[in-house]
Amino acid sequence: MPPKRGRAAKKDSKGSKDGEKKSKTPKAEKTPAKKTKRDESDTEEPVPKRAKTEAKPVMNKTDTDLNAIDFGCKNLSASGKKYNLKISSWNVSGIRALLKKNGLDYIMKEDADIVALQETKCNTDKLPPEVKLKNYHYYFLDSKKPGYCGLALYTKEKPIDIKYGLDNSEFDDDGRLITAEYPNFYLVNVYVPNSGQKLVTLPKRLKWNETFKAYIKELDEKKPVIICGDMNVAHQEIDLTNPKTNTKNAGFTKEEREDMTDFLETGFVDTFRALYPDKTGAYTFWSYFANARSKNIGWRLDYFLVSERIKDDVCDNVMRDKVYGSDHCPIVLYVHI
Repeated sequence: MPPKRGRAAKKDSKGSKDGEKKSKTPKAEKTPAKKTKRDESDTEEPVPKRAKTEAKPVMNKTDTDLNAIDFGCKNLSASGKKYNLKISSWNVSGIRALLKKNGLDYIMKEDADIVALQETKCNTDKLPPEVKLKNYHYYFLDSKKPGYCGLALYTKEKPIDIKYGLDNSEFDDDGRLITAEYPNFYLVNVYVPNSGQKLVTLPKRLKWNETFKAYIKELDEKKPVIICGDMNVAHQEIDLTNPKTNTKNAGFTKEEREDMTDFLETGFVDTFRALYPDKTGAYTFWSYFANARSKNIGWRLDYFLVSERIKDDVCDNVMRDKVYGSDHCPIVLYVHI
C-alpha cells in the first residue's frame, strides 16, 4: 500500500504493508492539536474532545449489513449474455482478524464461484479451521516471513492446475501470486509489492512489474487471463481523492502509473474503467485514520483485469464498499465465459 499520504504522519494500524512503514492515506484534514479521545472505530488516531454542544462526528463504520446488499447482477455482457461466473476479490488485511470481524459471513453470503483473498498474513500450518470453507476447494500460500503477505483461493470448480508464484525467488518467498487454470481461462490472484515509504522499494516494485508482465503474456498466449487482486496502484487521477498531493507517494508515482498503462497496452482491460470511465468517488481502500472511509477519502487499488479478447464477456464489476472488516472492500466481477 502507499506510504505516508497527507500532511500528518500517519501509521497504518494494520502494520506495514510489505514490511515498510506506510500509510495508504490520501490527503486528510489537518489534525487538531488537542488529542484526548480515541476514535471508537478501531483507528489509532485520537480525535479532539468535543464540547457538549458540538455535533458528534461521523465515525468509520465497522459493521456490515448484509441484508442491505444486492448480491445479484441483472446486467448483460456487451454480447448480450448473462453472467455464468462470479468472482470475488478482497484484500482482507489478515485472515484471522477477518474471522473476528465476521468477514466470512460476507464471503458465504456473496456465494461467488471463485474467491480470491490477499494479505492473509498467516502461515498455512496456523490457519484456523474455520477458513477451510465448505463447498469450496481451497488453496493457501504464505510468506517465508511470518505475518506477511499471503493469499487464499477458494473455488467451487476444481482447477485443472494450481501454480504458486512466478518462478522467481526474489518475489516468490513473499507469497504474492496463485494461478488457477480452468478449461477456458486462467485466474491469477495477485498481491503486488508496495513501493514503500519514501519509495525505498520502488526499484523492486518496477522489477516485479516487468517479471509479472512477462509471466502474464505467456499465459495469455495459451488462453484468456483474468487477473484480480491488490495491484497497489491508482492508475489515473480519477482513482484517488487527492492526486495532486500524492504524486511522489507509493501507489501514484509516475513510474507505477506508466507501468500500469504499459501493461494494459499489451492486451488487457481494466474492467471497472471500461464499464465506468467517468465514475468518481469509486475506491477500494481507505485509511483507518481521520475517518477516511466515512468521508470517502480513498484510493482504487484493487482490480479485475482481463485479456482484451474477453472484455465484451464482462457483465459488471462491483465494489462492495458497504462491506467492512478490512481497510479494503471486496470487488466482484460478473462475466460470461
